Amino acid sequence: MKKTVLIVLIAILFSGSYGYSQTKTELQKHYQAFYDQMRLQGDVDGVINALTHLNVLSPSKERNDTLAYIYANDNQHLQALNTIGIEKVDTDSDLAVQVKAISLKALNQPKRALEQFEILNSRAPNAYLAYELADLKVQLGDNAGAMKNVEYGIANATDDMKYAFYERQQPYEVPIKAAFMHVKGLIQYNMDKTNIDQAIATIDEALQMDPNFNLASLSKQALTSRKDVPEEKK
Repeated sequence: MKKTVLIVLIAILFSGSYGYSQTKTELQKHYQAFYDQMRLQGDVDGVINALTHLNVLSPSKERNDTLAYIYANDNQHLQALNTIGIEKVDTDSDLAVQVKAISLKALNQPKRALEQFEILNSRAPNAYLAYELADLKVQLGDNAGAMKNVEYGIANATDDMKYAFYERQQPYEVPIKAAFMHVKGLIQYNMDKTNIDQAIATIDEALQMDPNFNLASLSKQALTSRKDVPEEKK
């Protein structure tokens, strides 16, 4: 009798294990097909839903990085960071570091964002990363470090490279060399506030490259207004 009960219990356990395995496999196939369809339809929420289910069923670092990237690309930066964290991890994939960098910058965390952009720059330096580094260093008060990034960027940028700005309701692009000249002018002012003319002249160079560079125009107006203020009121 005892042997019979034991055999029955073992049969039930194996049956349950097989059933769970079969169900999990079927669910993975379902959500993989769902993911493919959502990608085809361009349904971001559906893609996020599918990847989340797939990660629960079968955790994958690569898939997790992809999920975080989709969140970040959809301007859901907090969700992106909740997915992969904010820590500086040297073994992170390029995609994970990129997500952390852009999301931390978007959430106004320049110091943490700078750490991530530095990792990217150490792996594959380019003019775009140089601009991000310069911009963040200006925010953090490292004007000398920012100037080095500006000089590198100007030397390595090509005429067809553009950089997007979003301070207006309608985003716009300018030549990245103009963007560098604008930052250079701000750095010059920060490093020597008695020589506003030099900073304005540098920003004028940026405006010569693109007269519709709105942010540079605003900076020039601000500097010109400071120049017109009597010395004792500055």
